[in-house]
Amino acid sequence: MAQKRPACTLKPKCVQRLLVCSQEAKKSAYCPYSHFPVGAALLTQDGRIFQGCNIENACYPLGICAERTAIQKAISEGYKDFRAIAIASDMQDDFISPCGACRQVMREIGCWQTREGK
Repeated sequence: MAQKRPACTLKPKCVQRLLVCSQEAKKSAYCPYSHFPVGAALLTQDGRIFQGCNIENACYPLGICAERTAIQKAISEGYKDFRAIAIASDMQDDFISPCGACRQVMREIGCWQTREGK
């Protein structure tokens, strides 16, 4: 079972930085099949930001989402404690939500928090 952590509050400047980083990461997306670029920015407890983008493959299951790209980059460099993640797409009038696989990975590593902090 995942460890229960208190909810964290980010300063507006930090939120803005995360949003900008996720939008920048989206520019590197490789999405020739869906034409749906996604970028993610993952904030570690010590303030470092890891960016990731979606990378598609003709063999659909071999592609990877932006969220998991950012998480795997962070973990592969020794970071395991996270505060927040921002996700950007080209959707103008709606929010984007992580897919089930990304939600599972976030839950596993403890960076998926509900509003109640559970």
